[in-house]
Amino acid sequence: MEYQDKITAVQRYVEAFATGDLSIIRELYATDATVEDPVGSDIHRGIEAIVKFYEPSLGSGIKLTLSGEPRCAGDEVAFPFQVSAPGMTIDVIDVFKFDAQGKVISMRAFWGPENMKS
Repeated sequence: MEYQDKITAVQRYVEAFATGDLSIIRELYATDATVEDPVGSDIHRGIEAIVKFYEPSLGSGIKLTLSGEPRCAGDEVAFPFQVSAPGMTIDVIDVFKFDAQGKVISMRAFWGPENMKS
């Protein structure tokens, strides 16, 4: 997977939150992908579980803003961003791992209570 393809995936992810468009989530993730958000919590397995996980967030008006440059290595990209929700922000780093078809097969979100601000 080329560098620009990884960056485009990050941009589409941010766009999904900007527009509330679940079809972008379906487009980004492989059918058998996993999401662990935050790391250490229950893992959502498969596209239907992942869409169900994202649905409340995308419908609530939460927005994402990149807070630094994405870093690409191998078949992965890590990117820092800030989640903006009514009355709070969360500083997060997500890591996407891609399969050979360019779909996200694993997303891990690194954040904890110390990253939340009201």
